[in-house]
Amino acid sequence: MRRAAGLRMVMLAALTGGLTTAGRADGALQPYQMVRSLQLVQDRIAAGDHAAMPMQAKLLEMIDARFRAAGAGDFEDAKNLRALLVYGMSGGNPATVGSTAAGLALDATDKAVASGVVDYLGGRPANAIKAFEPVDPMTLPPDLGAFVALVKGSLLATDDPAQALRLLDEARLLSPGTLVEEAALRRSIGLAVDTGDAARFALASAQYAARFLHSPYASQFADSFVSGVVALNMSIDLDKVADITAMMDAEREKVIYLRIARRAAIDGLTDLSAFASAKVERHDGGADAERDPRALLYTSLSTMTSATVDDLATTLRKIDRSRLSQSDRSLLDAAQAVTRGMTAPPAVAAPPAPAMPAPPAVAGSDTAPRSADTATAADLPPVEGIESERPAADAAPSMEEAAAARPAPPSPPVVAADGADDIIADTKRKLDKIDQLLGASPQ
Repeated sequence: MRRAAGLRMVMLAALTGGLTTAGRADGALQPYQMVRSLQLVQDRIAAGDHAAMPMQAKLLEMIDARFRAAGAGDFEDAKNLRALLVYGMSGGNPATVGSTAAGLALDATDKAVASGVVDYLGGRPANAIKAFEPVDPMTLPPDLGAFVALVKGSLLATDDPAQALRLLDEARLLSPGTLVEEAALRRSIGLAVDTGDAARFALASAQYAARFLHSPYASQFADSFVSGVVALNMSIDLDKVADITAMMDAEREKVIYLRIARRAAIDGLTDLSAFASAKVERHDGGADAERDPRALLYTSLSTMTSATVDDLATTLRKIDRSRLSQSDRSLLDAAQAVTRGMTAPPAVAAPPAPAMPAPPAVAGSDTAPRSADTATAADLPPVEGIESERPAADAAPSMEEAAAARPAPPSPPVVAADGADDIIADTKRKLDKIDQLLGASPQ
């Protein structure tokens, strides 16, 4: 890898060489020299030199001004044309790249690359894919080919992940130890998860952890790594996961395992959650008083269906809620509500109130008062055109008619002997609520 001393010399030249007056390029640094300086700074950033990031911003500003001041003669040197395209793919100004390239006479390959870069920077991925289609990065000069492979691989990640992975490998091959390789490895990890390739995922993750763990973009690697371990839990070797995290510092490793434990608890992956929680315990020394409350919570959530209620309730009571985030406090409240519901005595249904018997009817009596609420169909006038079938007042009903007219006794209410069905239904509702909370909480 290039040495820091060389970086300082080149940077000193770039920053002290200066630019001439607007519109003139005579006496200024050549564009390709300035872009090389930019690449050196970006490589230092990838290696963990965060202090170089302000320098990167300053160089991008200077290079933009230099390209705007460049004349057609500057691009007679092919290195300056390549520098323009590399600058664009290194975070440069899309407008500068587009306007400068539009005024140049380019051969078919350079024109295709320039069109692809401009479309890519302009947010037109379909056009960029079409423009890059005939371009083989391995036939280009390595400094340009590495970037083209990276961009082309990123564009094809959704439609053709197998080809995208191949292109990302080419980017790494053409530019090892650089920001290009760092970005290619990060993208490869996500693609390996999408394609279900556990071996590729583990290899790329190990390579990233060994080379770029201090990159300012390492948080994106951590996101992909946690998601990958959870998604590939059925096929990934947990010993390899442990080997990868062993390359990290203690605090970073603990955070990774906490995140895995939480995600595993959300997805109901008991074995993976237990594995990750055990790793956190190793960092905390194993004593409950010293254990991270998040680890206690996530372990409890993943064992709600297997642990005894008393043990679960005891563990939940030990958790210091003041050290939890608001979303995790909600999870703790929901889990405790479930344990209380599982230990509460079953509710006993109250017996129904006895029905008041109706007063006996007096045959032939028209003097008993009746309200509208107690009126029956016999009290209503017959429908027009139909004779009333009401029996005569002095016609006494037969025994068979009386029995048929007597209302059937009410059926006894069905009540569970011990209220178990109500408890089961209530517990299921609370577990569903926990699942909803887990799904809505930050990962």
